[in-house]
Amino acid sequence: MAQSNYEKMKNSMADVFLHYDQESMIQKFGLAHDENYLYISFVGREYRIDRADGQVSWSKDSFQTEETAGYNEVMTIYDVLCYSRENCHLANEWVNISSLSAVKGGSLAKEGDFFHNAGSCFDGKTAALACACKKLQGRKLMRGDVAYELDLFPFLPVCLRFWESDDEFSASLQILTDKNILDYMHYETLMFAITHLLHRLKEEI
Repeated sequence: MAQSNYEKMKNSMADVFLHYDQESMIQKFGLAHDENYLYISFVGREYRIDRADGQVSWSKDSFQTEETAGYNEVMTIYDVLCYSRENCHLANEWVNISSLSAVKGGSLAKEGDFFHNAGSCFDGKTAALACACKKLQGRKLMRGDVAYELDLFPFLPVCLRFWESDDEFSASLQILTDKNILDYMHYETLMFAITHLLHRLKEEI
């Protein structure tokens, strides 16, 4: 069976991953590891990267069983491990994605329909959305009908705020990131990461 372009890209990035220093990754992000795998948590799931072939899988049961990771997951994990800046660190300052200077006019900009569509999906489901955030080990925040700090990775949180629609306004979803998030991943990868985060919340709902 012919490979999709997504599978080809995943396999290509697995090969690229193998050219990077895995010991540096372990030290940089405090990764659990053994002779065969590197382990990393991403949006409430445990993943492992095969140290011999670079393939990424995830599991709900400490890898008694495992699933092949999807495109958005794989590309985000590879990007953070391989391409994050050497001394990346949190600024501990929340900013709206649309305000990141490097992404003006990008797919996640306020003017786009990315968050409008996502907000509509959660409209009327505030209790379920809050429960989903809790399942992802979210930490409740103030301001918003639903507001939680969620971990993309243990070392990289984001903030989700959601407001239900009313007679005057449509449902509104806001994602805040650390000001330094682009030191950890490319802007295009941030799109993958946020898409996967929303997918995981929909799964839990």
